[in-house]
Amino acid sequence: MKKFLPLIVLLLGVVYLASTLRPEKNPTGFDLAGFGRVPVLVNGRIKPLDTVARTSLLTMQARQRVSSPETGTFVSSPSEWLATVFFDAAKADTFPIIKIDSPEVLSLLGLEEKDIRIEYDSVAKRTMAVLGFLPSTKSRFSYAQLKPRLPELDRQGRLAEPVESQLRTPFQKQVIAVRNRVILYLQLRLSVQMPESTDFLTELELFEKALPAGIAAVLAKQRGEAHSTEALGVMKEMADRFAYMEQLGHLRLVPPADGDNDPSHWELTGTTLLGSFGTGKINPTVMEYARLGQAWRKGDTATFNRIVASLHDQLEPRYPEAMRKSDIESRFNAAGPFYSSMTLYVWAFLLAVVSWLKWPEQLGRAAFWLLTLAFVSTSAGIFARMWLEGRPPVTNLYSSALFVGWGAVFLCLFLEKFYRNAIGSVAGGLIGFATLLIAHHLSLSGDTLEMMRAVLDSNFWLATHVIIITIGYSATFLAGFLAAIYVARGLLTRTLDKTTADALTRMVYGIVCFATLFSLVGTVLGGIWADQSWGRFWGWDPKENGALLIVIWNAVILHARWGGIVKQRGLMGLALFGNIVTSWSWFGTNMLGVGLHSYGFMDAAFYWLIAFVSSQLLLIALTLIPLEKWRSFRTPATA
Repeated sequence: MKKFLPLIVLLLGVVYLASTLRPEKNPTGFDLAGFGRVPVLVNGRIKPLDTVARTSLLTMQARQRVSSPETGTFVSSPSEWLATVFFDAAKADTFPIIKIDSPEVLSLLGLEEKDIRIEYDSVAKRTMAVLGFLPSTKSRFSYAQLKPRLPELDRQGRLAEPVESQLRTPFQKQVIAVRNRVILYLQLRLSVQMPESTDFLTELELFEKALPAGIAAVLAKQRGEAHSTEALGVMKEMADRFAYMEQLGHLRLVPPADGDNDPSHWELTGTTLLGSFGTGKINPTVMEYARLGQAWRKGDTATFNRIVASLHDQLEPRYPEAMRKSDIESRFNAAGPFYSSMTLYVWAFLLAVVSWLKWPEQLGRAAFWLLTLAFVSTSAGIFARMWLEGRPPVTNLYSSALFVGWGAVFLCLFLEKFYRNAIGSVAGGLIGFATLLIAHHLSLSGDTLEMMRAVLDSNFWLATHVIIITIGYSATFLAGFLAAIYVARGLLTRTLDKTTADALTRMVYGIVCFATLFSLVGTVLGGIWADQSWGRFWGWDPKENGALLIVIWNAVILHARWGGIVKQRGLMGLALFGNIVTSWSWFGTNMLGVGLHSYGFMDAAFYWLIAFVSSQLLLIALTLIPLEKWRSFRTPATA
């Protein structure tokens, strides 16, 4: 049994990944997968409705499922939730999908303790809530709960908006955050049908019939002739409602007329309906969505599925590439390769750690194979993103987190292949999980396949400077994490013998050499790109200084080692400080609010950055403990 353990672990990992590729369960008869693949234009990019649903839920509530700890899951998938928002707003208004963390904002919205407290229906759940295994208070609320006090929320948000982001109080930041979540929900709610409409299709049919008389009344009024006041009133009422839809609408659902295949010409539903006053008829796509809504509310699955297929058939010949990408992107979303990889990285890490205590050969090999499988899954996700975006792998902060982890794990696989001591697997599992967790939190700000800014719209430099400098980040982080393993094993276990310590030293030294080369080349290439973009090689921008600091610090490590200034523990301490330098260059400089590379101050990121830096300083302090105190060393003189 022990002999076949690595193979069993690998097969279980493959089965787990294969299970994520199965179509999502759909308890309804509606073709929700097909509905999720319908493309729309948002923020300059054609994307499937499934992506719209998932990114909207992440932005509003930091998760993709719509559920309550008291009553369980409300919908089977993000696409079902979005269909409910589009076509049955009254029901969607009751779903708790707006996250509120601030007690002050809760009080502002009139939510009292009884509204926040969770009442479980079983003794077991109540006991688990007391012990902290289940939440005892709510953090997500429905639009219907917040609606009575939304005017006050809007007023406070308008007062906070003129204040610079860095100067806002925590209350003001939370007010703006919650207000933006509510606005996003309203934008989705008004993207397809008119506000508070209970039968949008019938209203549109009646409006289309009344259009000739209404247009005639408007023209007669303009000429000063007698006209129908009633028809004129109907036209004004509908125009106001359409204008409101245009003002708050978020999704461009309506493609341009036949013969115009420019994606940028897609229109909001409100804009298209306003255009009907000039054409005298309603756009067929708008009518199709109205019929889709009626079928949804009536539970008419056959009609709903037929219209979804019809929308695909209409768009396929006009936008074949966009339709193909929309289909692949929705499948990519459902598979969630990065979430699967996180799970595999954790198991690889745990198996590798246990291998230091028991069955080193079998568990070490199992951890290596599982790490390789997680790496393959992550690679597939990154390559899928590259194909969807038509760009190199690193285009924004989110994708940089993916690539930093990917590069570090790639190096860890080589280390483990050569040394076979599970150190590479431990480091790879830890870094892979940590960077994917960072990426997940970065995804909460919205679509991660965003359009490129003009200055960054260069696949050549994205494929050279950005990739090379990011590999430098990966290697420098890896050297620091290897040093952390050295410290942890030296102080907490008795597994750091001379052979292991020497192996870790060679690993750190080799990785630092690698990191120095890539950081230096990447920084030089960045200067050349800056000259082409901004007309200067160097401007002392914080991000540029951060990149230079990485190069300098890696050079300091190498010179200290070559000059005999530091030995094993000193090398590890310097490598740990490299984590601080790299984290500052990667995240810290982005939050300063100055320079061409500033992406904005993020409270959560700032506190996590401080926590990470503090942890590295603690590890550095531990390297200063006298060697004889490191009880795990059996031969203290080796260092």
